[in-house]
Amino acid sequence: MTPRSMFARLTALLVLTFIALLTLVGGAAAQDGEAVRGTIRGPDGDPVVGVTITAHLNGEEVGSTETGDDGTWQIDLPEPGTYEVRLDPDTLPEDLIPRRQSDAVRPEVKINAGKAQAVLFPVVDKDDQGAPDPGTGGEEPPPDGEVTEEPPLPREGAPFLERLAQVLVNGIQYGAVIAISAVGLSLIFGTTRLINFAHGELVTIGAVAAFFFNASAAGPGMHLIAAGILAILIGGLVGGGLERGLWRPLRGRGTGRINLFIISIGLSLLLRHVILVFFGSRPGSYTDYNIQPVIRLGPISATPRDLAIVVISVVMLFAVALMLQKTRIGTAIRAVSDDRDLASSSGINVNRVVLVVWILGGALASLGGVMFGLAQIVTWDMGFKLLLLMFAGIILGGLGSAYGAMVGSFVVGIVAHLSTLWFPIELQNAWALLVLIVVLLVRPQGILGRKERVG
Repeated sequence: MTPRSMFARLTALLVLTFIALLTLVGGAAAQDGEAVRGTIRGPDGDPVVGVTITAHLNGEEVGSTETGDDGTWQIDLPEPGTYEVRLDPDTLPEDLIPRRQSDAVRPEVKINAGKAQAVLFPVVDKDDQGAPDPGTGGEEPPPDGEVTEEPPLPREGAPFLERLAQVLVNGIQYGAVIAISAVGLSLIFGTTRLINFAHGELVTIGAVAAFFFNASAAGPGMHLIAAGILAILIGGLVGGGLERGLWRPLRGRGTGRINLFIISIGLSLLLRHVILVFFGSRPGSYTDYNIQPVIRLGPISATPRDLAIVVISVVMLFAVALMLQKTRIGTAIRAVSDDRDLASSSGINVNRVVLVVWILGGALASLGGVMFGLAQIVTWDMGFKLLLLMFAGIILGGLGSAYGAMVGSFVVGIVAHLSTLWFPIELQNAWALLVLIVVLLVRPQGILGRKERVG
């Protein structure tokens, strides 16, 4: 058996193993009973112990529990349905209260068959000057018992410079998530000239895998950091498996680029709906770092989670740049991107370089998915929603340039949030795409792209 055939069989075995694991996970999730669960932590991040949580169906109590030493709780439910889940404020420590009065009751938590739904009860210090008056009610929680946290918004009525600083910080965070997800897509295009429409699903796979290891009732309940590392490894494995099992054979048969692009669209639809089958349409959130105190730095407000997302993304982008400039494989990647035929005639194993790029691209996309799920929520189509912005960042920065993808992604994220100072937030992505059009009219090759002769 030749090394090539041995590697092909090993890759096929890994892909089949991954599919089997997905099947087992889906089967295990389907066999588990219905439940509601969550974690209660104080503003300092410490678990709150001994808090009573009750679940009600049609006005009757069907289950009750107390938070454990780690602040977690779970109530097994008798059947699917719409439940009311209540927190007993009298069982909270004396220095803590619900963030709002309505935060003590989740009136419509929809439970599907075999699913465990996460329910969050945010609490704050009783003497916290920034906490809303618990007797005033306030904004109702999002539907179905989900509580999500968006990046801190500028204070209404604040001076323009203060609002500008806040949306700029939010835009940098948004751009960091887009950049870490888009770099792999840019590298793949640079080495293969494939417009991979299924790259967004690699982002979703990373977020969903981390959710399974961290927050799923069928998972091991790992800490998010460990779950994220495993998700990145899975993303790299899926990326490498797709290259070795699908894209390389198609290139070997001389399949044209347009045909490959159409195949990537079909692959995107397939992967997206496979994720929908196993993950479900219900959004979810990680159990760690959900409720955090806001850090105020002058006019800027941010949670430690938001700052960590930016720092981790920037460090990883710097590491990718260092790898491309200072390592042999990085030099080979740049050579293949510049001229594939010349690189091959120079002795570079192009197939090996492309495989490394796919593994790296899948891993980076999965990391971006974990970051995106941490910043917002985990959904079955989250990667597809981010895909257009990834393409915008790549085209704006310069096709095939990893550095251009980084710069372009940050521009897209910052412009999207800056537009909210004057226009409705629903239009933020539209304004980012408008800037893309304007820049390409002035500089068609993108910010860091190179001019190429046509014909």
